[in-house]
Amino acid sequence: MEAGTRLLCQNLWKVYGDGGSELAASIDPALTREEVLTQTGCVLAVRDVSFEVREGETFVIMGLSGSGKSTLVRCLGRLIEPTRGHVQIDGEDLLAMNKQQLRDIRRHKIGMVFQHFGNFPHKRVLDNVVYGLQVQGIEKAAQRRRAEEVIDLVGLSGWEERFPHELSGGMQQRVGLARALAVDPEILLFDEPFSALDPLIRRDMQDQLIGLQQLVKKTMVFITHDFLEAIKLGDRVAIMKDGEFVQVGTPEELVSNPINDYVRDFTRDVPRSKVLTARSVMTKPRVCVAADQALAEAMHELALQECESAVVVDGRGLFVGTVHLADVPDNGASAGRSVASTMRDSGPVADPDTRLERLIPLVIQDGAPIAVLEDGRCIGTISREAAMAALVSDEGIA
Repeated sequence: MEAGTRLLCQNLWKVYGDGGSELAASIDPALTREEVLTQTGCVLAVRDVSFEVREGETFVIMGLSGSGKSTLVRCLGRLIEPTRGHVQIDGEDLLAMNKQQLRDIRRHKIGMVFQHFGNFPHKRVLDNVVYGLQVQGIEKAAQRRRAEEVIDLVGLSGWEERFPHELSGGMQQRVGLARALAVDPEILLFDEPFSALDPLIRRDMQDQLIGLQQLVKKTMVFITHDFLEAIKLGDRVAIMKDGEFVQVGTPEELVSNPINDYVRDFTRDVPRSKVLTARSVMTKPRVCVAADQALAEAMHELALQECESAVVVDGRGLFVGTVHLADVPDNGASAGRSVASTMRDSGPVADPDTRLERLIPLVIQDGAPIAVLEDGRCIGTISREAAMAALVSDEGIA
């Protein structure tokens, strides 16, 4: 188990039908789920799935109905018993635990949020949120303080004495989220929590979850059938089909380089500007010059490389600006001058993870290439042409 990994899933299987364990151990990898069902009567709900989730990461498992995603997340918490494989949390194998050990893990390390809220209809909001703390045996005054903290965190202050049926769907889902957060779990498992909500409420809940994650930095596994939701929420996304992972990657990797037509179909209508980042659009600087370098020498390098501008760095190699051919009227004007005398020390800059939608206004407004900076060093530049081409490209970006 690598350092920083909180949850590790290895070669996990869930087979429904007689002889499932033997089938998982001996099945021909070439057989499809339908062929296995026809030949054996067994259903391969989850088929040899492996992945890890790092500390503070939101790992999204996306798939259509019947893909096995909900079965998989239930296997992670052993709400469904896997047929074969391993699920480790901080190096401890859940499948080797007895009932008491598993109960302790669920009480202290894992929180779950489901599609249909799972609230107690006869309990008020505060009592719903307090429930998990009561199970943990927390002192009463501490229960209430903690419950009020998370109720405020999810935006339900003032609704503590209401019953679930008095709340909107989005508010009911916030109660479920507050209840899960109240016990301060290290890992949160979400099984399509927003799919029953209206589109506008769903978007608000997505935004709220993103904001919460920035505050609480939990390790999350999130299940959805909506690809746009997956790429909005996920640090990494696994696309699942017929019980198997088809491709795992960042939203940017999936949109830029879909592995096959199945993944490509999901990515086709995705607004590329909301997914692609500066790192994927930039090109390595073709000319890099020193601030104290002779201007005539720098202009000569630009001419040789047929470039309009160059990145300027200081003695430590840190980015300080750009120099442009257009700023030097003729060769005579550069005699005896350094690059620093003509360089632009202000201009568009971005970090590697800046979304393309935020870069487009920069290149349109300024016209100059954007310098992409990492730890003060320029690792790439983005021209207006490159940014606009990335918006409309149907091919993978190198």
